[in-house]
Amino acid sequence: MSDTTVIKVQSAQSPHGELGQKYLAGGVTLAMRMWENEQPGESKPETRREYETVGYVIQGRAELHLEGQMVLLETGDSWVVPKGASHTYKVLEPFTAVEATSPPAFAHRRDEQ
Repeated sequence: MSDTTVIKVQSAQSPHGELGQKYLAGGVTLAMRMWENEQPGESKPETRREYETVGYVIQGRAELHLEGQMVLLETGDSWVVPKGASHTYKVLEPFTAVEATSPPAFAHRRDEQ
């Protein structure tokens, strides 16, 4: 029996979420999304999510405020936001990053609630 879960996702046809994220490939326990050319502005509302997030900065700079700490994210940096951790982001210059979430953030619109 062959594995039917192997798929290819072309970024040009990927759907976008209400928060501006582009959904990339996703499986049963892990999903990827991209934030492209996010513009500087006010901090996003502080939140807690029911999934763990790891990310990688492709371009730009942002502050990650996580459980009372501030982490400066710059091109080439990676980060982790543990499940349930209080956090927010503030984009400092045009910012592009890829994140992986476990369990998948897109399940039941989990990342937009």
